[in-house]
Amino acid sequence: MTFTAVLAGCGAMSKGWLSALADHDLLKGRVRIVGLVDLDRAVAEQRAAEFNLGDVVIGSDLDAVLAETKPDLLFDVAIPAAREGIVTMGLRQGCHVLSEKPMATSIAAGRALVQQAAAAGRVHAIVQNRRFIAGVRRIKRLLESGALGELTALHCDFFVGAHFGGFREQMDNVLLLDMAIHTLDAARFMAGKIPEAVYCLETNPRGSWYGHGAAANAIFEFSDDVVFNYRGSWSAEGANTSWESAWRIVGTKGTLIWDGGDSFEAKVVSGDSGFFRDLADLAVPQPDNADQTHGHASVIAEFLNAIEGGRAPETASNDNIKSLAMVFAAIESAKTRQRVTIAV
Repeated sequence: MTFTAVLAGCGAMSKGWLSALADHDLLKGRVRIVGLVDLDRAVAEQRAAEFNLGDVVIGSDLDAVLAETKPDLLFDVAIPAAREGIVTMGLRQGCHVLSEKPMATSIAAGRALVQQAAAAGRVHAIVQNRRFIAGVRRIKRLLESGALGELTALHCDFFVGAHFGGFREQMDNVLLLDMAIHTLDAARFMAGKIPEAVYCLETNPRGSWYGHGAAANAIFEFSDDVVFNYRGSWSAEGANTSWESAWRIVGTKGTLIWDGGDSFEAKVVSGDSGFFRDLADLAVPQPDNADQTHGHASVIAEFLNAIEGGRAPETASNDNIKSLAMVFAAIESAKTRQRVTIAV
């Protein structure tokens, strides 16, 4: 099946979407772009020329372009402030909608979008591309195997000096809202636990080139007494971690260390005596499905496969709102300096 789609928001991020659709083996021939929309029509025209989309409808009025093209899908690549309006419009026009993250600018707005998607009978999913990588899938599989014993804690460090320019440098809560959502979603996915509460300290360190909230330290309480510690900064120069963070994951039998790239070190206790117990190396299994390890392309492919199969995609909004709830609870905790329970 070939789906027709309109893409809304033709800024820099749209290039990744259009490249994946055109070139990746998981997606080739599966989607035909029939419309491009941007508030600046010239930006949409430039993107159409870049990707040889000479026959698409181009405009700055999304409702009008959707009405003219009647696509199967709407790809929402706009800035977060436009999210609710775009998704609502797409669902009203009968589209399945795949949005950039975050899925909404508040939990109330997220709940409303989930309800609208259910009422419309359409699939609404979020691009959580950083859970669709080999490292995250390998860790998930290892934890599910029980080889580390029962999970007790996840610890992650994210320190990147990123100079984006543009809207991010004016955002409130920029790290938590625009980047930490990836890491928090990955932690929830790997752990397979329910987030229940958080205490968070948010700062904007001296020397930060962001307007607000470039750094955060958060302690999340997950179900089954699992703790998730997050330490992050988008204005930490000199020793960048991976974009996927650096992780230490602890179970009752041992520990896994992951650098966020290709380096894994896992050890489990092999003896029952001595001040420090003897340890044995533990192999980290390969992903059970390589098609789920291609980031952006895998998210889109999962979205398409779910529609074709009449099922919910892995990052459906009614599940992804749990990751969004972690973000907004952390923001509330940072504002109130209190522990905040997490509820969807």
